[in-house]
Amino acid sequence: MFPSVLIVDDEPSIRNSLGGLLSDEGFEVLTASNGYEALKVMDKDSPDLVLLDIWMPGIDGIETLKEIKKSNPYIQVIIITGHGNVETAVKATKLGAFDLIQKPLSIDKVILSINNALNFRRLEEENRYLRKKTLEKHSITGNSPLVTQLRGQINAVAPTDSSVLVGGENGTGKELVARTIHQLSSRNEFPLIDVNCAAIPEELIESELFGHEKGSFTGAISKKIGKFELASNGTIFLDEIGDMSLVTQAKILRVLQEQQFQRVGGSRTLKVNVRVIAASNKNLEKEIKAGKFREDLYYRINVVPVRVPALRERHEDIPLLVETFFDENTRKGLGPRKQMDAEVMAILCDYHWPGNVRELKNLTERLTIMVEGETIHAADVPAPYNPVAADEAAGTEVAFLKLNSFKEAKKSFEREYIRKKLVENDHNVSKTARVIGVERSYLHKKIKQIGVKAG
Repeated sequence: MFPSVLIVDDEPSIRNSLGGLLSDEGFEVLTASNGYEALKVMDKDSPDLVLLDIWMPGIDGIETLKEIKKSNPYIQVIIITGHGNVETAVKATKLGAFDLIQKPLSIDKVILSINNALNFRRLEEENRYLRKKTLEKHSITGNSPLVTQLRGQINAVAPTDSSVLVGGENGTGKELVARTIHQLSSRNEFPLIDVNCAAIPEELIESELFGHEKGSFTGAISKKIGKFELASNGTIFLDEIGDMSLVTQAKILRVLQEQQFQRVGGSRTLKVNVRVIAASNKNLEKEIKAGKFREDLYYRINVVPVRVPALRERHEDIPLLVETFFDENTRKGLGPRKQMDAEVMAILCDYHWPGNVRELKNLTERLTIMVEGETIHAADVPAPYNPVAADEAAGTEVAFLKLNSFKEAKKSFEREYIRKKLVENDHNVSKTARVIGVERSYLHKKIKQIGVKAG
């Protein structure tokens, strides 16, 4: 399919000659003699690109450009004019024109500009697609009332530049929320820079945040750009901000207040324009009372608080999360697509999930790798998720502890271990031997010695 070009010019000779040349080059050509006609053609045929004259009767090229961009913001428009000047070029560019070409037209320049504009549009479409896929990847999975409420908060705060404090337990997805807010913001074409405040040693955190100059301290063999500078025009995500020292908190506060900083060992003041999203699994109000967190910094970052619910508060989302993780595991090549029977799903929904969504994700990955069949049954689910397995494990442990003889304890362990592995492998001795890494003959011998029924 050939790209379509709409030529808008009040001179028939321009429309005819330019149209003929572009047709010879393989373009589908549409024409309009004024702005009104152009807008009608736009509504009917949706061309890929517009060549637009500035000086026309009725609405001129600049007004037509405004209307085109209002209803078709992603279409590329090239201005053609015999009265080009700097003021016109600047105005057209600000309104979204891709290029401005002066008459008399050079067909080579026109073709070059058209190809550049179409390539630019293709790249824009690819970027929009990638941003959409990134947003889908980072979307909050679940349809529970709490997740619906969370999505509403994200959608409300994302388009603003307000600072956000994301609260919630470890493993709930606070970083996911931060990334979603950034992707939905007007800063999404600029970077999101994350800082794990708990993982950076105190003596290095100032350098990590603000950068340093060469030779500013021992080991500074070259200049380093800090996180705040890298996040310019984008978003900085201060994860686990509650683990920052009071000294570092004071420096962060000063940057947020003044929107400027200096690299360690530097004298030049650097201005910064970043949005701040912070997160903590701690109750920062309690930390303030304990003298571990600055109250003024708290109010600076806590403009809009967003709380991510724990998984135990939204058990109804577990089936959807499991399906999502199984799809992801399959895409990663971890094993064939798994499914769970109803009993297993009920077991998972009854569990309290202290590690939250991260713990559930890890379990689905473990089951995808370790379970050979496509369907996961209750016997495949280990303790502590499976109460039956947990009770068996607890009972076995108690039995071991009651034995005073090491020989008897060892025999008891072997008996229980082999019995359990035989159950897991449908009492298939060859398969069990392969799974536990012993010869089939050795396992047969052990089964006879300890009196386990092979099935």
